[in-house]
Amino acid sequence: MTAQNRREMARARVRLAAEIRRVLGAIGYEEVETPTLVPAPGMEPHLAPFETPFRPEGGGAPRPLWLITSPEYAMKRLLADGFERVFQFSRVFRNGELSATHNPEFTMLEFYRAGTDYRGIMDDLERLIGSAARTMSPSGGTSVERSGRRIELTAPFERLTVQEAFQRHAGVDLAACGGSGQRLRAAGRAAGHEAGPDGEPFEDAFFRLMLDAVEPRLGRERPTFLVDWPASMAALSKVKAGDPRWAERFELYAGGLELANGFTELNDPVEQRARLLEEQALRRRLGRPVLPVDEPFLAALARMPDAGGVAVGVDRLLMLLTGAGAIADVLLFPAAEFLGP
Repeated sequence: MTAQNRREMARARVRLAAEIRRVLGAIGYEEVETPTLVPAPGMEPHLAPFETPFRPEGGGAPRPLWLITSPEYAMKRLLADGFERVFQFSRVFRNGELSATHNPEFTMLEFYRAGTDYRGIMDDLERLIGSAARTMSPSGGTSVERSGRRIELTAPFERLTVQEAFQRHAGVDLAACGGSGQRLRAAGRAAGHEAGPDGEPFEDAFFRLMLDAVEPRLGRERPTFLVDWPASMAALSKVKAGDPRWAERFELYAGGLELANGFTELNDPVEQRARLLEEQALRRRLGRPVLPVDEPFLAALARMPDAGGVAVGVDRLLMLLTGAGAIADVLLFPAAEFLGP
């Protein structure tokens, strides 16, 4: 990247952040800051946080701390303490993630709103992205080009259930698989896909099909909210009241690029503890470090109102709005410079 391009991208990032602050402020969100260094990080089995022990200056045993993979736990504690609408730009860290769309350190926008569910958050996100598109476009338009296609970024975005997406794009009836990895692999093979080795868990078979057949086809003409995920894949989300097989989770895609992940937030501390313990057990079975449960977070959930929330990858949104082909193109100092491709 030339010096001029770096300067232009830095300015584009500032314009995007300013517009995000303007839009969220106009609909009543307050900006907050929460810690980056914590004693209990998120423990999603597929994420690896960076550990950075605290060593007391006066001596004594080091205490394990981690760089956050998301500020979610702390922001929900703010909801429990009476904040109604909060957002923040947070630097987050995920070990091992380096690709055209991943950097181990990146910027996350997260916002949470009390008194709503994932549908209200999707409405707010539609409004935010449409306004950002107009601000970032030299002509004031609301469409962008990605992978040779024009994508319109004004509402309404497409809303497609995971079940519908697998049926439409992979030819697989996900519900009929009943959470069985064996049945999902068989259905995938019958539809002509490479479904993975026998014995692979349901989640691995799911994401193999998702990445191969579904994700590249999402958000081709306008962004797609992929909604209602298998309940086993949404440990921080409420399940649907009428059908507990599915959770009120969404991901947002544009031109095959994942931009955001949101939920109707689970606020039952007993259920949340059970799910976190399940994730601990899964990490143990996978041979990954078993991380501590965040007890202050669980204590706060008993006071947290019904709410929705979302995490948005700011760097990926900037990629979409500027036409950048890789995350390294929107970062002044991408990790690939010192970690290699």
